[in-house]
Amino acid sequence: MSTLTTRRWIPFRFLIAIALLLPLFVAQTSARADDQCLTAGADGCSFGLPTFQYQLLLNDMLAHPTPNVRPLQVDNNELSKFAFYKLVGGATPLFDAPNGNQIDTMDAGFNYVTIISRQGDFAQVFPGKWARNSNLAVARASDYSGVLIDEALAYPMAWVLLPTKPSAIPGTDPDKGTPLIPRYTRVNIFATKQVGNWEWYLVGPGQWLEQRRIAQILHTPKPAEVKGRWVAVDLYEQVLVAYEDDRMVYATLISSGLQKWATNEGLFHIWARPKLTEMSGAMGRPDFYSLQAVPYVMYFDHDISLHGTYWHDGFGYRHSHGCVNMSITDARWMYDWTSGFYADTWVDVWSSRQYGT
Repeated sequence: MSTLTTRRWIPFRFLIAIALLLPLFVAQTSARADDQCLTAGADGCSFGLPTFQYQLLLNDMLAHPTPNVRPLQVDNNELSKFAFYKLVGGATPLFDAPNGNQIDTMDAGFNYVTIISRQGDFAQVFPGKWARNSNLAVARASDYSGVLIDEALAYPMAWVLLPTKPSAIPGTDPDKGTPLIPRYTRVNIFATKQVGNWEWYLVGPGQWLEQRRIAQILHTPKPAEVKGRWVAVDLYEQVLVAYEDDRMVYATLISSGLQKWATNEGLFHIWARPKLTEMSGAMGRPDFYSLQAVPYVMYFDHDISLHGTYWHDGFGYRHSHGCVNMSITDARWMYDWTSGFYADTWVDVWSSRQYGT
């Protein structure tokens, strides 16, 4: 090989090496810049991101302050049908008449009743059985509802689970004067940043929320055997999404089984749909429950169902003995949506992450 050829080859190999290493160098530099931006007042940074990156996102955040979804309208007349009373104060004595003889006891637990009639300090809660008014507390159904998705989401969407003050920089405490973002507020996610064990999400100009404070809609791949209408339940996010083939059409927060009574993962068919039914269980145990008139029930895993819930407003958190609790408004929509299709409606229960991560 001639000297001229050798001199040309060495710089060419050097340039190839530079070209191969440059993306790695840029990535490492960007990562260092991102890490540096987690410190307040860092040069070249704005609200936890390199300034150039934040400025690119700012126009999007200002142009899309809320997700491009349509909230499902709440029917207050429907909710008023489920104004029950909770038995409180431990085991509740039941009498044969006002100021009469005790004939029964309702175990302490999650017990809801309707009032047939009142007389003085007593209310008739079952035919021929009366409870003291002091053992009754009004329980009103939640007015929470999910959203209709008419077009593809412009950005990943989430609900705020707890009233939260957003942080200006991920991983830091919010300023004391920062206003709270209310529970159930719908937000877009414009950027994600890992800090320690948790992800932080940029949901608005200078507003970061940690992942335990929100529940986001994550796409579920359609199982091969599924066609048409189907439902995905994400046990980690506590989010239900209704699909028509691969297209999201509806999403909402739910409450699945507590750890002791975890909702089973798997692919199921809806096999029965009573519009109204009673539910009770765990007789004689601290977790005893008795629920009159549970509405819009869609059984999919033996005695586990999707159903309406009038006894709590804890959507976004596990709450049940295994069923998938929905608000009355959501359950009615789901019940109507599956009408005529329920034999072919699949329910895919899965967890997008492991609990605790």
